[in-house]
Amino acid sequence: MPASGQLRRFGSRRLARSLAVAGTGAAVVALPLFGATSASAATAPSAPVAAASTTAYPDNLDGWIRESLAVMAQHGIPGSYEGIHRNVMRESSGNPAAINNWDSNAAAGTPSKGLLQVIDPTFQAYHVPGTAFDPFDPVANITAACNYAADRYGSIDNVFGAY
Repeated sequence: MPASGQLRRFGSRRLARSLAVAGTGAAVVALPLFGATSASAATAPSAPVAAASTTAYPDNLDGWIRESLAVMAQHGIPGSYEGIHRNVMRESSGNPAAINNWDSNAAAGTPSKGLLQVIDPTFQAYHVPGTAFDPFDPVANITAACNYAADRYGSIDNVFGAY
């Protein structure tokens, strides 16, 4: 019986019985026969299992947008999945390695890069901590661009053309 004030673990009987079936030692088989209601006599105390604090995102446009939205939420940067996706498709067709070598920025020596076609000075100014310092990194590119769009237009959701 549990001591006063202790919580009873209901799954422990199943554990003791599974040990009796799987075990070969007499002590394991004897626990259920003598009325033991937990496997604590046969097992060492276990430490509580910590919940995983990170979320795994797929390495594709959907995952990059969802991961960016999580980072943006932590930093108070507004934006929606639809707003980001719409702008990514217009700017790079979803290619994180896209680079524009022909427009006025490129002619000035700073080509637009990545999913949301960010130039280096804008990326550096609006980079969001916790993301890679690389404009070709999809999550870093999205979050920096959304940070810039929030500062300039209120949100990436308000951007419907080249920005």
